[in-house]
Amino acid sequence: MKRVTLNERPDWREKAAEYGFEFHTMYGEPYWCEDAYYQFTLAQIETLEDVTAELHRMCLKVVEKVVDSDALMTKFHIPRHTWQFVRNSWHTGQPSLYSRLDLVYDGQRPPKLLENNADTPTSLYEAAFFQWIWLEDQIKAGQLPAQADQYNSLQEKLIERFRELKERHGFSSLHFACCQDTTEDRGTVQYLQDCALEADLPNDFLFIEEIGLGEKGQFTDTENRVIGNLFKLYPWEFMLREIFSTKLEDAGVRWLEPAWKSIISNKALLPMLWEMFPGHPNLLPAYFAGDNPPPMDHYVVKPLFSREGANIRIVENGKETAHVDGPYGEEGTIVQEFCPLPRFGDSYTVIGSWLVNDRPCGISIREDKEMITQDLSRFYPHIILG
Repeated sequence: MKRVTLNERPDWREKAAEYGFEFHTMYGEPYWCEDAYYQFTLAQIETLEDVTAELHRMCLKVVEKVVDSDALMTKFHIPRHTWQFVRNSWHTGQPSLYSRLDLVYDGQRPPKLLENNADTPTSLYEAAFFQWIWLEDQIKAGQLPAQADQYNSLQEKLIERFRELKERHGFSSLHFACCQDTTEDRGTVQYLQDCALEADLPNDFLFIEEIGLGEKGQFTDTENRVIGNLFKLYPWEFMLREIFSTKLEDAGVRWLEPAWKSIISNKALLPMLWEMFPGHPNLLPAYFAGDNPPPMDHYVVKPLFSREGANIRIVENGKETAHVDGPYGEEGTIVQEFCPLPRFGDSYTVIGSWLVNDRPCGISIREDKEMITQDLSRFYPHIILG
């Protein structure tokens, strides 16, 4: 694994505009970057793929254990009035779409799991589509070897999954939703809508704020049509606590992602994994902060529901060396052994390993000059060579 500098495509901003990639620059700072790329060998990619598959299977074992335990549902801070709703989503086999594991990996030592973005992972469009366009363009321009490849079957697998949801799971149509005033979220959802259309699955969009409640307790869209299947880029930890959460069980909606994802998108997953698979080479020791964890010289404090690095603290030798402010933490925290991200030049690098329909199918790379990856951390493409 190495970082290689490269000339940018001279017209990439025009291409971004053509393809609707509106968030390549955010708040005046570059988000998409192509002045360099990350190069992996096929063996390194196979390692990432195998580890991702195994970690995902382990995460599903955690769901299996948590849904059948009142004590663990409490420990995961799943609101009691939604327990049956979450349990039913698992026991009835509600289908999922996609997820992303964040991994520490330097190409040499075993990858380590940082967290599971199982519910509302973003950076999908740029991972699945725009970095593939970059690869094709740079090969055509002679900037990359003709044999360069990319670990990226995301778009193919998404279309295949939408087709399967239609043909095997009876999704005759699908609503998509995200919050207003979120350009990145809207771009992600628009991309997923395009993939659904490629699979001949009719779909409609509305904002989360526009979802209504019908006379019979069903959720409705802006044209007062009943919503039967809904992909929502909106966190379960919010939904399970809002006023309409009492209506979730009886509304008859099939959700993407399903409610059981509320368990593995929760940082409480990390100490549960360590408890169930102690010493696993791809896990970091992790504990609930309230359980008197063993002393560690280097550790990270994470709120159960933190997003985009918010409220995360890194402590080394008793001193806080990094932190990010934010609104999370009241629900409780976990502590995880600190594993430094690999550093290339002046930036730290984290790998997002993607799954669609429970199968690994691609990676994305994020860089930041700080040790904690956040929402504006830069996205870099990758290739496979050798």
